[in-house]
Order: sequence, then structure tokens, then C-alpha cells
Amino acid sequence: MAAGTGQGAVGFIGIGNMGWPMAVNLVRAGHDVVVYDIDQERGGRFADEYGPELAASLAELGGEVDLVITMLPTGQIVRSVMLEQEGGLASHLPAGALLVDMSSSDPMGTRELGEALARRGIAMVDAPVSGAVPRAKDGTLTIMIGGDDRAAIERAKPVLSAMGNRFFETGPLGSAHAMKGLNNYVAAAGLAAASEALIAGSRFGLDPAVMVDIMNVSSGRNFSTETVLKTDVVTGTFAAGFALALMAKDIKIAADLAEGLKLDLPMLRFTDERWRAAVRAIGGERDNTEVFRLWDKEAGGA
Repeated sequence: MAAGTGQGAVGFIGIGNMGWPMAVNLVRAGHDVVVYDIDQERGGRFADEYGPELAASLAELGGEVDLVITMLPTGQIVRSVMLEQEGGLASHLPAGALLVDMSSSDPMGTRELGEALARRGIAMVDAPVSGAVPRAKDGTLTIMIGGDDRAAIERAKPVLSAMGNRFFETGPLGSAHAMKGLNNYVAAAGLAAASEALIAGSRFGLDPAVMVDIMNVSSGRNFSTETVLKTDVVTGTFAAGFALALMAKDIKIAADLAEGLKLDLPMLRFTDERWRAAVRAIGGERDNTEVFRLWDKEAGGA
């Protein structure tokens, strides 16, 4: 039995940059974990290093767990895993199973998937995270939780507590994914503004490191000045561990939500367009902090 949950094993799908340390913390917390990744070699390395069982297929995973965590690039992939690949993981899970989608997924797609799973007797909770790789490693992620089933939310919490230390219940199913997209839009807009300030200041002769220090004790302080600029941009490492395409996808989730609500939000629309242009210019696989170098080049000037 999984430690402290009163349930069977926990399935974890998606051992990527974020999923790897999150799954590590589940194992370390004493949960009985079965992992699956489309990259079986990567999954095998994880299993060899940390000891959980590696499922060779979704069918095998479904036969051994009653709670599944997905940490995948998009909500479309989550839907494919649950309903399409190998006949859909949902067809292999026991009645009463629970899906906890920790990916950054489209909120309307989450609601649709939840309805499809409910017809099969499977509950769903959306629980995306904020905090990036460093906080995934030390188990201090902020976790947003959405769901229509109170019992399912309470069932998920003991598992989520192995990966995060701040929990916010946001409302019905899909609301957490909406919140995650909106949060990352604000983060992206903050990075764009801070980057432009650094570019202008540098051209004028200001020291970027000094600029960041001043911003961080002044009204310009935000996540980008405290973390991204300080550790990745000023140092020239550009290695925050979050792909440019994923950031652009999260902003688009927020932009699509606004469009669906028939809202005219020019800053959100502009941010969405600018980040998608960056993906086209340098490639979505690049670290999202590398937009600074692109914008610095595009700015021109002295």
C-alpha cells in the first residue's frame, strides 16, 4: 500500500525535467510508485537509480495502480494517454481510479476529459505546479488543485504533499489549469519587461547585475528579477530548465481562455504573439530564458 494514502500503488507518467524530481520525492516519501515514460531507456534509468517498478506499457501500468499522476507536455497528450494510446489507459484502470493531471493543460480540454473519464467510473483532479525544477527537487512546489469531487481531492492530497508544500484549491475541474496558464502569462510578461529594462540599461552603461540587485529591493521586483535574471541571464547560463515552447504553450492557454470568454486583453494578446514569434525565431526546444538574447539582438541600438 502507498504510504499514508490507504490506497494502492501510484502510477507516474512523464519522467521529464520536472517529472523526474517529482517522482523521486514520491519514492522518498515511501509511496509505492510505478513509473512509465514513452522513453523507456529514460524510465529504466530512473527505475535503476531509485527503485520503483517500470511499466513496459500503459496496460501494465493500469493493472497495478489506482491513482495516476500525469506530468506531460500538453493536455492533448494527457487525453491521448487516457483515451487513445493502447486503447487508452482508462480502459485498463480499475473502477474508482483517480487521475491527477499535474501537466499544464488547456482548462476546457480538462473538463472534457473529466467528463469522459467520469463515464468510465474514473475521477479526475487537475493539479498543475509552480516553482520550476529547483523546487521540484526539494519538494516545495506550489500546487493548484481543481476538482468537482471533494473525495477525490482529499484522496489526492497525501500524494501531492510529497511534491509540494503550498496548496491552493481553485474551484471546479479545469480551474487549476486556468490559474496555471494565467500565472505563467504574468511570469512571461514580467520577464519581457525586465529583459527590456536590462537591455536599455546596458546600452546606457548600467551594470546589469547592479540593476537586478536594485530591482530586487525596489518596486520592480518580480519572479524574473529575483530568479531568472539573477541566475540565468546575468550569469549567461540560460538554463532555467523550462523549454521556450512550454512557456509559449502556457501563455497561449491563457490567451485562448480570454478569447473564449470574449475578453479584449491587449497585453495578453501581445505577450502571446511575442513568445510565439520567439519560438519561430530560435526554436521551442531552447531554454525559455534564451529569449533575452533574441530580444537583445532584435533591439538594435548602440
